[in-house]
Amino acid sequence: MLDNGTPVRIPEPERPSRVVTKPSDFRPYPALLTMAASIMLLLGAFWLSSRLRPSPLWHDIALFTHLASLVVGLGAVLVADWFFALWAFRRTTFAEAVRSSSRLHLLVWAGLTGLVASGALLEADLGSPATVVKLGLVAALTVNGVHVMGLGKRMAGVEGPVPAGLLIRGGLATAVSQLCWWGAVVIGFLNANR
Repeated sequence: MLDNGTPVRIPEPERPSRVVTKPSDFRPYPALLTMAASIMLLLGAFWLSSRLRPSPLWHDIALFTHLASLVVGLGAVLVADWFFALWAFRRTTFAEAVRSSSRLHLLVWAGLTGLVASGALLEADLGSPATVVKLGLVAALTVNGVHVMGLGKRMAGVEGPVPAGLLIRGGLATAVSQLCWWGAVVIGFLNANR
């Protein structure tokens, strides 16, 4: 206390960073099952796209759904990355960036699911190398998305300074995400204008 009776708060010394985890946080099986299920659904959509011949009306509905899903999915990814950019520029806390971006997972997955489902009706040329690359990018995006969900749980448990290894994994996951989203967009655009 000061001489005038005002209480003084003494800051605690900075503790080394650590990630607070519970044993339940390290269950690889749900993530592996989710990845396997996602890949199986993608393969099912690819197979279905080679079998379906939609009418012009259904093709137009699928195209609109595809574009709307792109806006939802890629938009949510860009907003999530924006929260981490704000943290990097010290405009928000790491915990708030993690919390805010985790709220966007549903929109990202809804967008990706809409893209895959509507893409099955767009009569993709599966013999085209560009289309095969695009499908590979979507598969990589799906696997990366499952990884990001697990990574987000690890990041949510950080107390103190963020460990460098976690930042590197987050940066790599972000780079893969951006590469896959934008790569698929560019290939889709090029295929549409051939």
